[in-house]
Amino acid sequence: MLNTDPEYFKRLADGQKPPLLWIGCADSRVPANEIIGALPGEVFVHRNIANMVVHTDMNMLSVLDYAVNVLEVQHVIVCGHYGCGGVRAAMSNQQFGLIDNWIRHIKDVYRFHQEELEEITDLKARENRFVELNVIEQVYDLSKTSIIQNSWSKSKSPYIHGWVYDIGNGLIRDLNVSINENSDLPKVYQFDAVEALK
Repeated sequence: MLNTDPEYFKRLADGQKPPLLWIGCADSRVPANEIIGALPGEVFVHRNIANMVVHTDMNMLSVLDYAVNVLEVQHVIVCGHYGCGGVRAAMSNQQFGLIDNWIRHIKDVYRFHQEELEEITDLKARENRFVELNVIEQVYDLSKTSIIQNSWSKSKSPYIHGWVYDIGNGLIRDLNVSINENSDLPKVYQFDAVEALK
């Protein structure tokens, strides 16, 4: 690296100002930087099984708070992927151990969309659609956080996007679910951000 760019590590050591936060799956085949062609320092990353946004997950919330309020990212990408083991596990009735507690959150997404999913008779197509619906639900769950809504009340950013990565061909599918204001949510989830900031 130093042969290509003698100042590379000096710039990295000076700090970070990435424009986006990536919330993705922990799957080793889905590395954020490589998928979007970003260099170190260009994307802030949080990964967990099946790219979940769980409102009680202090790890995810801490990453989100730092990304939004300190780094001031302009975009948050929730990226799932086809062939996700967590999604596949959530479709089964098999026990896996401690991870069953995490997978239960994914099963909730299945329950919300059970009618649509069970109309799909091809199991691979059903799994792929479940992956997509899971990403969409996580985008909405992210937008329900006070961290995001308070930021929207101040700056109308960050924009939240939902993507699915296809490991089989390297392509990203934009699910066309982008949110940047709480009026896109049902009223019950809309915080009165002005009061929260006082």
